[in-house]
Amino acid sequence: MRAIVVGGGKVGYYLVKTLKEKKHRVVLIEKDIKVCEKIAEDLQVDVICGDGSDVEVLKDAGIEEAEVVAAVTGKDEENLVICQMAKVNFKINKTIARINNPKNTAIFKMLGVDKTVCSTQVICNSIEDEFDIGPLKIIETLNKGEMVLVEAKIYNKSKWKNKAIEQIRMPKECVILSIIRNEEVIFPNGSVVIKEEDKVLIITNTDKKNEVEKSIIGNQI
Repeated sequence: MRAIVVGGGKVGYYLVKTLKEKKHRVVLIEKDIKVCEKIAEDLQVDVICGDGSDVEVLKDAGIEEAEVVAAVTGKDEENLVICQMAKVNFKINKTIARINNPKNTAIFKMLGVDKTVCSTQVICNSIEDEFDIGPLKIIETLNKGEMVLVEAKIYNKSKWKNKAIEQIRMPKECVILSIIRNEEVIFPNGSVVIKEEDKVLIITNTDKKNEVEKSIIGNQI
């Protein structure tokens, strides 16, 4: 999956770092030359020094081949313009914007930005969720991004397959809310056995999402 991140502050830095660690192709656009040099050296990623609201800069970053654009600068108005340009000029289907002032959320939604988020991890999760990458699908973010409601699809090789809930080891911050089996909702207790093709709804702290993934499929992620 190819992503473009605009903005090399703390949010952009850790977003690019996380996406690269998960083997995605990512290009960063940042105005400050010193920030560009530091990130390029630290993370060994492609960095374009320029204005992310400039059409030519976006082209240099390979936006015509990108699947998602995340605008995470410190200015809401810049993030909005970048997302609108991505959609209008380059027909990008998925745009994600960092919101610094929650009061602007409604405006972003009204003007067509696909997702608005605050947390770095939530932005990364949102990007992956759009392309069904990984075993967990994010249903909703809660408590200002600190928690997520996720859906886990149980496949043939899942470590959870044919295990009772009481046998499953998960972080203590995670709770299985329900199991959907053949369009029927099962409210879980310890003796309920999880089966192939089940959809398991889980609520977890955002920073424990990777641990839940490993619990489901081991070291394959």
